[in-house]
Amino acid sequence: MNRHGWWRDAVIYQVYVRSFLDSTGDGIGDLAGVRAGLPYLKKLGVDGIWLSPFYPSPQHDHGYDVADYCDVDPVFGDLEEFDRLVAAAHRLGIKVLLDIVPNHCSSEHPWFREALAAGPGSAARARFHFADGRGPDGSEPPNNWHAMFGGPAWTRVTEPDGRPGQWYLHMFTPEQPDWNWRNPEISAEFDRILRFWLDRGVDGFRVDVAAGLYKHPELPDADDPEADARARDSVNPLAWNQPEVHDVWRHWRSVCEEYTARDGRERLLVGEVSVPSAREHAKYVRPDELHQAFFFDLLGAPWDADAFRKVISEAMKDIAGTGSTVTWVLNNHDQVRAVTRYGEPATGGSGLGAARARAAALLMLALPGAAYIYQGEELGLPEVVDLPDDVLTDPIFHRTGSRARIRDGCRVPLPWSGQASPFGFTTGEQNAKPWLPQPDYFAEYVTERALADTRSFWHLYRDGLQLRSSLPQLGEGTLRWLDTPPDVLAFARDDLVCAVNFGTAPMPAPVPGVPLLTSGPCPPGVLAGSTAAWWVTDETPEP
Repeated sequence: MNRHGWWRDAVIYQVYVRSFLDSTGDGIGDLAGVRAGLPYLKKLGVDGIWLSPFYPSPQHDHGYDVADYCDVDPVFGDLEEFDRLVAAAHRLGIKVLLDIVPNHCSSEHPWFREALAAGPGSAARARFHFADGRGPDGSEPPNNWHAMFGGPAWTRVTEPDGRPGQWYLHMFTPEQPDWNWRNPEISAEFDRILRFWLDRGVDGFRVDVAAGLYKHPELPDADDPEADARARDSVNPLAWNQPEVHDVWRHWRSVCEEYTARDGRERLLVGEVSVPSAREHAKYVRPDELHQAFFFDLLGAPWDADAFRKVISEAMKDIAGTGSTVTWVLNNHDQVRAVTRYGEPATGGSGLGAARARAAALLMLALPGAAYIYQGEELGLPEVVDLPDDVLTDPIFHRTGSRARIRDGCRVPLPWSGQASPFGFTTGEQNAKPWLPQPDYFAEYVTERALADTRSFWHLYRDGLQLRSSLPQLGEGTLRWLDTPPDVLAFARDDLVCAVNFGTAPMPAPVPGVPLLTSGPCPPGVLAGSTAAWWVTDETPEP
């Protein structure tokens, strides 16, 4: 496996800190809990972890509303505990990536409080997007944009003298004002923030909303102002994917390379990039910009062989063609979990959705490039779809009143042990309830049970990661598509073949021999329905 550029074929585990493991008993996961879970992740075989935001925050959007970018919220620990976590991870050979949020901050950030107190035309307001309202009394928003989480993208403030005043822009919630990246102070401040964490030993950053930051300089009306809210995605072309954003990534890349030149350790920038096409995506991973960017098209593809082949081919052509590698993902903290998305009712047990999720995992781990695993994915956790309204915390629900596309269901705390909630998640003396309730059927998914059952999701992931690290055919490189019957997708990586049966009926295996690894029951010579398999063959597969 190619280790030059460790990130090129790395497998990174996303830790949603508040839901991973609670060391204090307050019902909320913390950095000490992550440190306690490192041996589990080492056993699984991942190369690194990505930590969700743990900075001081009022938690209106679970830490993506940052009040202080250079500290730890007391609910998660402190800087000393963070340093212990990084040191422990490095001793185990595990890289540590931080989630950084450069598009917006918290309305409780000191600079935003200063802007509110300073008044119109001030230097403090120039750090954000403040503008006068439209209409004779300025009572209408400056433009017609809508926020991704529902409602107008503008909120009117009360000026220091008590009168209604200007409006400020927030593409998510009013508690998350957008930075004005056309102000050089913002770039300088984030340069300071990057260096603060790099000096503490981190191995890189996951960049939130990496296609954001810059807005159209004139802030004009949008042709489809509700596109972001309707899609829950970065669709408004006036608010996202502006050309100036690439200068930011070129500068951040230079900062990372400066640190790499000091000690030889490569620092990684991986972006959350939501853009219309793989070709546009590829612009973010040019050699002097982000090292990687999540390729969400695989996550969004329907369970269909042609659809999977199309998105994989486009990624290999447009993204890998830049010299970067594709960054594959099937789950994350913003999306319905794959087991449910592929058709499994969230009631526990096995079923079609679980079989498809297992097959998709094996396919992803066989693809050239890097892969990101979201916590609980390795347990086969389904989405929790029946959380009561009174426990939901997602601002999408509270701003829209709709449960459509809310994200609490994939963020329910992990089950570790036992037969009843809190399933070992909360280990401290307070013994508080988990911050989101765990359903009874989580007893079927606890890690201690998964580790003991060699047929579990966990063993599939562990075996796949072990083979991926030992087989030179996997990791970075290319693939060749093979001719297959309908509903079957197969590709070769040198003498290793990965095949997936997207149908339900058994199919002849694409190559002779006994499978090296399968996602489900797979007799020799047969590829069962909704099953993936890896073969190593002495024969050269026909393209």
